[in-house]
Amino acid sequence: MKNIQETKDNVDTNSNKENITENKELKENKEHKENKMGTMPVGRLVINIGFPMILSMLVQAFYNVVDSIFVARISDAGQTGSAGTSALIAVGMAFPFQMLLVAVGAGTGVGVNSLLSKALGEKDSKTVNKAATNGIFLSALSAVVFFLIGKFLAHTLIRSQGGEGLALEYGTQYLSIVCMLSVGIFMQFIFERLLQSTGKTFYSMITQMTGAVINIILDPILIFGMFGFPELKVAGAAIATVTGQIVAGCFALYLNIKKNHEISLDFRGFRPDGHIIRRIYAVGIPTMIMQSIGSLMTYCMNRILVSLNDAAVAVFTVYFKLQSLFFMPLFGLNNGLIPILAYNYGAQKRSRMIKAIKVCMVYAFGFAFFGFLLFRLIPDRLLLIFNTGDASLLTYGVPALKIIAWHYLLAWFCIIGGTVYQSLGNGIYSLIVSVARQLVVLIPAAYILAKIGGLDLIWWSFPIAELMSFVVNVYFMWRINRDIISKVGDDAVT
Repeated sequence: MKNIQETKDNVDTNSNKENITENKELKENKEHKENKMGTMPVGRLVINIGFPMILSMLVQAFYNVVDSIFVARISDAGQTGSAGTSALIAVGMAFPFQMLLVAVGAGTGVGVNSLLSKALGEKDSKTVNKAATNGIFLSALSAVVFFLIGKFLAHTLIRSQGGEGLALEYGTQYLSIVCMLSVGIFMQFIFERLLQSTGKTFYSMITQMTGAVINIILDPILIFGMFGFPELKVAGAAIATVTGQIVAGCFALYLNIKKNHEISLDFRGFRPDGHIIRRIYAVGIPTMIMQSIGSLMTYCMNRILVSLNDAAVAVFTVYFKLQSLFFMPLFGLNNGLIPILAYNYGAQKRSRMIKAIKVCMVYAFGFAFFGFLLFRLIPDRLLLIFNTGDASLLTYGVPALKIIAWHYLLAWFCIIGGTVYQSLGNGIYSLIVSVARQLVVLIPAAYILAKIGGLDLIWWSFPIAELMSFVVNVYFMWRINRDIISKVGDDAVT
């Protein structure tokens, strides 16, 4: 009897082990079949998805700053200071139209990212592939449009902001090259977004860093004429930029073909799908308009500032370059948040959505607060990075940075809020906030303050506009939670 009982116990034990092993394998197979955005613990997922993007955006910001550092050191006919300041002014006057170019590429990418990630969460492979191919088609059309702008309108666009002399010459060269060879940045936007949509942000980071490193290496070589290359000055900076973008775009395409197996880039029998394009632009157009509004704001600010002092445009340009060191990583975090929210919205996992938003807000505040401290405590040292040899950069720049710094304490919340709206298909909220902040408040405030107190007061328009944006964003976040997030199916946070 004892032997029979022992045999029975052994059989039961082996059976339990087999059941445990079988259950474990079933669980692993289930998790393997579902994208990590629906299974990985949220805190780790934000780091896993966001960190590569944050790092790549930091590199992007760094090469934008390096670009201007080299440009500020351009000399012409022995007039180092004036040529360097003129070069900064030229880059600043080209910047609104670069922003417009980026707005179109980013908007298309955001629309594709949101639609594709949601389709992945719903296991809709047909929509996934249609979103990818139609997004590539739209990006190609955009590159053609900007080629024509660069070819025929660059000189007129720089002159319309008050550009003259060296600033007009340099600005026309820079803008023409950046627009006519914009195919690279459009390739980057769409193919990197495809990688991000499926959670492969590490590959996206590699492509962005590749383009940035190429740009940084080529900048001094082409600007100053090193290693046998001609001295191209500002045109050299533009060529370095587009070369890095083209290489990065081609690399991103290669990685999609070889590594991104969740998307099929098959153009055989392709025809533009009006329904898919409308869905892409339903989310993407608000992003385009928001960033285009930023372009219009910069254009208007340049016109206001140049009427006060030419050097103020250089200060404004430097401010934007420095700000990118703190905001670009924040935008990288946002790029990681978009697919996480869209996927879990499609998969009906509310708790994961809420936790992802909270985690990203903590990180966003950290980036913004660091920027606030540096702008308030060491503005002179930040400005000395851009050594044009012109003392006016410090004279006008130090008080400007100290005043603008205050808007960092509110901007982090506004940026995360905009990302939440876009991810959940309510980009109109972001559009309303952006229009109100930059056109309804900032530009009129800048104009009025410039009339009242000139450069001493004009910079207060930034904190004033950010305060308005914060109030409106608090209201919209409450509404988005009431109308959408609270109605998503609940789940246990992991």
